[in-house]
Amino acid sequence: MTIAYPAHSPSLARDPRVWALLFAASLTTMANATIAPALTGLEAAYGDQPHAALLIRLLVPAPSLSIILFASMAGMAVDRHGRKRVLMLGLVLFVLAGPAGYFLEDLSLIFGTRLLLGVGVALIMTAQTTFVGDLFTGSRRATLNGLQISARNLGGLVFIALAGWLAGLSPHLPFLVYGLAILLLPLAALSLHDISSAHQREDGAAHRPHTDPQERDSESDHAGWFGQLLALATLQGFTSLCFFLMPTQLPFYLQDLGYDSGAMTGILLAVLMFFGGVAALWYGWLKRRVPYVIVFGSGYALMALGMGLMALDGGVWGLASGAASVGFGFALVMPNFVTLMLQLAPESHRGRASGILSTSIFLGQLLSPLASIPVITAFGFQGAFGLFGGMLALVAGIAFVQALRPASPR
Repeated sequence: MTIAYPAHSPSLARDPRVWALLFAASLTTMANATIAPALTGLEAAYGDQPHAALLIRLLVPAPSLSIILFASMAGMAVDRHGRKRVLMLGLVLFVLAGPAGYFLEDLSLIFGTRLLLGVGVALIMTAQTTFVGDLFTGSRRATLNGLQISARNLGGLVFIALAGWLAGLSPHLPFLVYGLAILLLPLAALSLHDISSAHQREDGAAHRPHTDPQERDSESDHAGWFGQLLALATLQGFTSLCFFLMPTQLPFYLQDLGYDSGAMTGILLAVLMFFGGVAALWYGWLKRRVPYVIVFGSGYALMALGMGLMALDGGVWGLASGAASVGFGFALVMPNFVTLMLQLAPESHRGRASGILSTSIFLGQLLSPLASIPVITAFGFQGAFGLFGGMLALVAGIAFVQALRPASPR
């Protein structure tokens, strides 16, 4: 596919494409977590249906399973059929499948719509990330990658808070929150376009502006990109696995410590997401000043510190400080993966690369309980947080050592 780049771009804040892409990024958080506050109410409503206990507990991670299965195929569809067509299809699936749980009475059908919602998210994520690579370069792209993490974190706070309020009225109402995605349909349709059209080439933008020395143009410059991408995806999957100790094990850890698990979990996850949202706003500024490996090292060091604070159990303030540190570090690390992926992958394979990276995130989420439960059984919650914190500290150390080598990439 031939890509033509626009000759000039408005500032990010005034660019409607940016708002469309950030709204799309926030949907990935909405997909899984929004109905979490309604689970106990749904169990009371559907508890007499076959396999109710299992199905209700699978409602939250069900979209992740679909994303793992379909993200790579969605990426290939993006490369073959265009970014906008795939994005719009994903949005339509999201708008139809998300609110369906409000209207359905059969729990198995609700579970099926959750799987379909995940297919929509897979299409949205891959197309949205590929659009970022196509439409923006250099520091603007890095800044937008950070803003995406902020949109996911801060959007998640809003969606979960709204869903929590609605769940108090009826366990079915939180499904309607997914309907907010309908607002994105006209914005995406009007502002986002595949940039290989003839009229854009006529604007004199046949080639990418060389605004950043990291940007590369020719296919030959990307030799060996797939192996490097797999290594990057493996590291991102590990990062996601460690991070998801927080939402998956924190409630049980707090209960073990004698706290009101529900209230404290809500507070600490809010702290986690808030500081993640704030930290990601600084990613673009930080990336312009230090190499990738320093950003990685700093982010992993903060995550390790946060896990260590969680393991020490320094009371409410110690736990909150740990959650803040984990959220801050995770938000610095995650935009790096997208920025590097867009640099590594040839333009004609960005959708495929985006699909692989999306798969690694959700595979890490899925594997997190499977990896952490045996460690918790053997060493307890504090030992598990300490062990995973130690692994994150090792990764941070490797990154800082790499930064000492000559000609570290910026």
